[in-house]
Amino acid sequence: MRLDKYLKVSRLIKRRTIANEACDAGRILVNGTVARASYNVKVGDIVEINLGSKTLKVKILNVSEYVTKDTAADQYVVIE
Repeated sequence: MRLDKYLKVSRLIKRRTIANEACDAGRILVNGTVARASYNVKVGDIVEINLGSKTLKVKILNVSEYVTKDTAADQYVVIE
């Protein structure tokens, strides 16, 4: 699954266009390197999101095309 779509489906970022813009601006790191929106995420990847003064670091536990609001948080675990 593409990184921008994963960020939207897992509800880490509200809209896919915002996720795409954040990737283009270099605010999304995957495994310590700047990632493009087209990056193919895998289970075990470490995603770091830098938006504003907040930094969120998560580990991907599951990649699923369709997620409900209740199970969106099961897609990842917050590291820091």
